[in-house]
Order: sequence, then C-alpha cells, then structure tokens
Amino acid sequence: MAQSKAEDRARRAKPGRLASNPELRGQVQTRLAARLSPEQIAATLRADFPDRPEMWVSHETIYQALYVQGRGELRRELTRCLRTGRALRKPRRVPGERRGKRPIPAELMISARPGEVADRAVPGHWEGDLIAGTENKSAIGTLVERYTRFVLLLHLPHDHSAEAVRDAMLAAISTLPTQLWRSLTWDQGSEMARHAEITLATGLDIYFCDPHSPWQRGSNENTNGLLRQYFPKGTDLSAHSAQHLAEVAAELNARPRKTLGWKTPAQALDHLLSHLSTTDGVATTP
Repeated sequence: MAQSKAEDRARRAKPGRLASNPELRGQVQTRLAARLSPEQIAATLRADFPDRPEMWVSHETIYQALYVQGRGELRRELTRCLRTGRALRKPRRVPGERRGKRPIPAELMISARPGEVADRAVPGHWEGDLIAGTENKSAIGTLVERYTRFVLLLHLPHDHSAEAVRDAMLAAISTLPTQLWRSLTWDQGSEMARHAEITLATGLDIYFCDPHSPWQRGSNENTNGLLRQYFPKGTDLSAHSAQHLAEVAAELNARPRKTLGWKTPAQALDHLLSHLSTTDGVATTP
C-alpha cells in the first residue's frame, strides 16, 4: 500500500521536483548523457533506488521539465544532455482531444519576455515572421536582430510547415555565435508549432506576440515592408533561390540606418562580433 502511494506521488510529480532535488537531477542528467530515454530513466531509477521514493520520477515529469516548465538553468542543464543525439520527442494526441490550435502558455507570451528586450540595451534578441507569396503557397522567413537591425532570410520555397520552419531556423542559428541568440519573438502562426524543438536544440527562448498585434514586432514589420521592394505581394516566392535571398539580405544589411548613427546593420554586427566576451556573452557598449 505504501509503495502504491509512493508510485502515485512519483507519477503525479511536477517538473519542479527536478529543480528542488539536486541528487535526482544529477541522476537524470547522467542517464540522459548515456542516451537513455526519459521512460528508460524512470524505470531504472525505480530499480536502482527501490527504497527511496524521492528518487523516483515519471517520464512525463522529465519531458515536462524539458519542454514546458524549464525555461531557466534547469532546462539548459538537462537539454545539454539530451542534445547528445537523442531524437526529439513527438507529442502524442490525447484520446478525445480536439485537433486545432492550442493556447500558448503564459510563460511563452510577450508579457513574460525579459525587460532587456524592449529597450534594445542587450543584443541577441530577434523578431521573426513569414512573408507569403501567391495564395500562401510559398513563403520567406524573416529574422531581424533588434540591437543591430541585422537581417537573416529563411529559404522556404515549397514548404513553410512547422517542420520546415524549424529546420530553416536551426540552420540560420548555426551561422552566428550562440551569444547572439538570446530570444526570438514571433507571431502566433502555426508555422512555429515546433518552437519547443527549436528551444530544446539551441537554448533560444521563444516568445509570442498577442493576437493581431504586429507592432509588437516593430523591427520585423519594418523589415518586411522593405523586403516587399524585392518580393512584391501576389508573386511566387518559390522562384527565388537561397543565393538570391542571401544577396537581398546583404543589401539590406549594407543600408546605413539613422537609428544606428548611420552605421549599417552589417557594421553594427561586425562590431559586436569583434567584442565578444568570454564571460557574459556580448559587449553592449560601442
């Protein structure tokens, strides 16, 4: 009876249990590093600690710590282990659950975004969106770094599904140092349904704007307006190669900006890259 109650407690445990129990967290990290799945970890912990229910944890609790609750150091510690090669988890549909758009948790909304993002005092915070082509059949992903106004474009000629956007995002993130990827603010479009996988793979915090509030991505909206000079509305965006997108981005990044003291975004980014700090990320002073 006592064991049944302990099992029930372990099954219903919240992700915070990993944060509050360093020994348990260490055991989970070690087993993740050994490429055990969360389900295997849950089973082996019970076998290795049969008389210590405080060392039991359900596989769902481990997943929740990684995908839902862990937005701080705990998530970074655990996902560093999971990134050793384990496949990303694919969420299962609950029987009887209606298909459709799920509400975005409060901790992922723009209101939960750090204050340093709004005042542009710290580099590494991005805004993103898609611009669509004819009948929404083609698209280009747009990313703008708020501090430098530096632009990256995602090549999505035939597919702008959540999976395609995820893969294009991961490729773009790999082109710049990790210190320049602190957060991303995006619209609530279905193309970002795989946002948790991007966060898990890179540590990038992703936040979502309120519905129908494009001004909350002001830099990105302005950039999208500039891009329409190159990619007019109602045209087929699949006609543009990845090389052409890179050339367009380079041209935008070479435009002097009044807000940057007439420096170009490329110059502002180069300055940041030349002042990378080994202690606290990126220098924020010219």
